[in-house]
Amino acid sequence: MRVVHFGHACVLLDTGTTRILIDPGTFSSGFEDVENLDAVLITHQHYDHLDVERLPALLKANPGAQLIVDEGSAPSVENPTVARPGDVIKVGDTTVKVVGGRHAMIHEDIPIVPNTAYVVGDGAFYHPGDSLFVPDEDVDVLGLPAGAPWLRLGEAVDFMRAIKPRVAVPIHEKLLSMPENAYRMFEMLKPEGTEVRPLTPAEETEV
Repeated sequence: MRVVHFGHACVLLDTGTTRILIDPGTFSSGFEDVENLDAVLITHQHYDHLDVERLPALLKANPGAQLIVDEGSAPSVENPTVARPGDVIKVGDTTVKVVGGRHAMIHEDIPIVPNTAYVVGDGAFYHPGDSLFVPDEDVDVLGLPAGAPWLRLGEAVDFMRAIKPRVAVPIHEKLLSMPENAYRMFEMLKPEGTEVRPLTPAEETEV
């Protein structure tokens, strides 16, 4: 699988036959030029995962792409397929399993919104959105959140250890002034058999 990280939570997955873009949000850049998409997946409604201003142009440039969103994002977009935990969605030749369902708690005074995490290609890639939900499937490549108001670094490490992916690709890093510090900790504390691989922004990488 080839992966492009457009910064923060936005990643493009290319299996060779299917192209899926996940979480094109306001903190990410470069995804506007992506073409030949089979689907755009949204994990939840927060602006750093869903840029409602740029999404219409992206979909216009990709008229064949399914728009698959969580329940909370559905009112903000047009003609979506609403994904709920337990759903299995076929995108081209690739299966997308919907898991999780709830955003991680930021503070007890802030309402918890829906968050659909996506297991793509029978575990080839897992995007948890803003959650630390551990799926039942084995995961080959994990999108590992690096920094967020809802996240401590130790929680991210334990999440990586629970999943034990072959490769952990740090995402959700834009809120950190020095994300490389988190990457060093991930490298130090990773489980045996896992490679921590930060990706060069907007550069396609075989993982």
